[in-house]
Amino acid sequence: MGIAAIILSILLALISAGAGAPKAGLKGPATEQLTGRGLSANLVRFIGAAEVAGALGLLIGLAWHPLGILAAIGLVIVFIGAVVFHARFGDFSDAERRGGAVPSVVVALLSVVTLIVVIAA
Repeated sequence: MGIAAIILSILLALISAGAGAPKAGLKGPATEQLTGRGLSANLVRFIGAAEVAGALGLLIGLAWHPLGILAAIGLVIVFIGAVVFHARFGDFSDAERRGGAVPSVVVALLSVVTLIVVIAA
């Protein structure tokens, strides 16, 4: 596996685990934001678990390439879903909420780039 794939996989895994662990445990401001907008606690927990599982899959995928590809695909889906969620609630047009929404776009782009690089590796 190439050095770019390794670096991107580790970076995305750290970001994904950091974002997912609080949601999986129903703790932190992201959990409050999601439940406050109508998502059930079980769905928030599922999203967090998917982010953590994706992070673990990326790391294991460094040794077993097919799992890394599948994990990257899953994280692309999760983070594009986050962008859609923020767009649906108008977070990008609201100056006060934009700061919490823009990182979802950055991480979605990172996940797409990681997927492309991991597939090419």
